[in-house]
Amino acid sequence: MAGPKLEERKASGLAYIEHRGAFDKIPWQEYIEKLYGWAKEQKVMPGFYPMGIYHDDPKIVPPEKCRTEIGITFKGKAKESSGVKIRQMPAMKVASISHKAPASEFHKTYATLEEWINNKGLKVSGPPMEVYSKKPETVGGVTILYVKILMPVARK
Repeated sequence: MAGPKLEERKASGLAYIEHRGAFDKIPWQEYIEKLYGWAKEQKVMPGFYPMGIYHDDPKIVPPEKCRTEIGITFKGKAKESSGVKIRQMPAMKVASISHKAPASEFHKTYATLEEWINNKGLKVSGPPMEVYSKKPETVGGVTILYVKILMPVARK
């Protein structure tokens, strides 16, 4: 796991599908196929990596009420259709960390990033985002996830 760092993200279009429910029950394959199909239909240039934006903390909000946006960035002019919504993601400063481990280790990666943010005199200023850089792999019966965790930050 590479250590945390600060990054600047450029503004971009975001095509997304809203999901309500437990994070481990998100039908990823279905949503990703729908999003890339939408991009093809709209004749826009999709980003390479799908992402999840997690609006609720499952330690506080019951899993069945957790809100997530599963999305892809895109360039070009497009319209909402077939359950795919669009919005502009603003440019933002984010703290980031790479996670290459099982999902059961997410809490440790998030804790490392949150501690780093605090130690740098920053505060979280928006919902966490996870950018999926590679399809999960099963190694020795364990599913390994390849994710870059991003947290929008601002000075305290």
